[in-house]
Amino acid sequence: MKTSNNISLYQEGSTLNKSIIFIHGFPYDHFMWKSQIRFFKVNYNIVSYDIRGLGNSFASDGQLTLESFVDDLETIIDDLNLNKPIICGLSMGGYILLRAVERFEHKLGGIILCDTKSEADSNETKLRRAAGIKKINTEGVKKFVADFVPTCFTEESINNSDDYSEILTRSINSDPAGVKGCLLAMAGRTDTSEYLEKIKIPALIICGEKDKLSPPDSMKELAKKINGSEFILVPEAAHMSPVENPGFVNEAIENFLEKYFK
Repeated sequence: MKTSNNISLYQEGSTLNKSIIFIHGFPYDHFMWKSQIRFFKVNYNIVSYDIRGLGNSFASDGQLTLESFVDDLETIIDDLNLNKPIICGLSMGGYILLRAVERFEHKLGGIILCDTKSEADSNETKLRRAAGIKKINTEGVKKFVADFVPTCFTEESINNSDDYSEILTRSINSDPAGVKGCLLAMAGRTDTSEYLEKIKIPALIICGEKDKLSPPDSMKELAKKINGSEFILVPEAAHMSPVENPGFVNEAIENFLEKYFK
C-alpha cells in the first residue's frame, strides 16, 4: 500500500504497461475490484485506491465534496506520472470519473463507466441521502451499511458470492464521518449530462441487467449521448456487476482495451 495526499493506493502489475485506475463505489473500498485486478495486472499497470473517507483513506472531518474526490484522482495521476490512464469507475466512482472528464479529459486515455449516472441527485434522492445521515447519527454506521449494501446485489449474489460477506464486513467497518461525508458529496455533486456529447476519448458503458439504482434503460440513454461508446448489459448482476459477474465484465473490458489500446 502507498499513500498520496492521505489516499491509500494499491498498485499491481508493471509500470511499463498501460495504466488502468479503478474507482470503487459507495460505501465500498478497493477490494470490490479484486477480480479485475487479478485478471488485468498481467498485462497492465493497475492502480486502485480507497476514496477519501472510505477504506483506509483518511476521512478528516467528513466535510467532503465530489470536487475534492476529483482533486484526489488528478493528484494520483500526477504523482504516479501516469500517461493517459484508462479510468474505470462504478456508481460513485462513475460520478467522480464523469466530473474528471469534464475537468481534465486531456489527461485520460479512455473511460469505463459501470452502473452509474450523469444526472445530479433529484430532490427525492437528496432527501434519501439526508435520511441516511440521520440513520447513521441515530442508529450507527453498521446499521446503515447493513441495510444499504444488499440493495446493490441480486439475491443470488448475496447467497452465493464468495466476496459478498467480505465486502459487507469491510463496509460495515467504515468510518462514520467518511460515510456521511460521501453522502453529502453525492448529494451536492453537479450534473455532468451536458458534457457527454463532448467526450472524445473511447468509452465503455457497463450495467447489470437487474440494477435498480442505475437501471439499464437510463444507462443506455447515457451511452447514446457519448459518441462511439459501447454499451454492455451484464446478465445475472445488479448494481455491483463487476463483483457479481466478474468473468463477463472482465471479458467486456478486455475486448474494449484490445480494440482501442493494443
